Amino acid sequence: MVKDVLQDAEHRMAGALKALEEELATIRTGRASPALVEKLPVPYYGTPTPLVQLATIAVPEPRLITIKPFDPASLKDIERAILASELGLTPGNDGKIIRLPIPALTEERRKELTKVVHHRMEDARVAVRNVRRDSIEDLREFEKEKMISEDDLKRGQDDLQKLTDKFVNKIDEAGKRKEKEIAEV
Repeated sequence: MVKDVLQDAEHRMAGALKALEEELATIRTGRASPALVEKLPVPYYGTPTPLVQLATIAVPEPRLITIKPFDPASLKDIERAILASELGLTPGNDGKIIRLPIPALTEERRKELTKVVHHRMEDARVAVRNVRRDSIEDLREFEKEKMISEDDLKRGQDDLQKLTDKFVNKIDEAGKRKEKEIAEV
């Protein structure tokens, strides 16, 4: 019983960490990365479709992303989606390929991005704490129904706290890595 609750909690906490890492990958630093635009929704025949499904995304230079649509007719839609996004990038195209130059970050923009990173980290911490709360409620319910002993409940809560601390530390590490990346000139 307790083991099942702990496994479920660990799985859900790992999901929160994975979601954070994916979110952080989309935050633009001074370096080009396909992750910046992969999930960008592009209206394709009336359906928002992730850019990665519509085009080949490459990084030929450290400050340039190239996007080559599989369907040349979608070039304008992709361009519009990039302009409408919060990336703050201006695409250029030659009729076949979209080129996205990544400008160097200003000090002001670095501070804004650091705030965004902190906000996303806090969201992930809250998600991990919610998993802990739900799992503790499950354990208490089991104890109330005499399915586990009071000692099992106490041990389960202690193990859950260790798990929570482990994932909060991983979240902090992921955030620090991203902050360091943002701070690089």
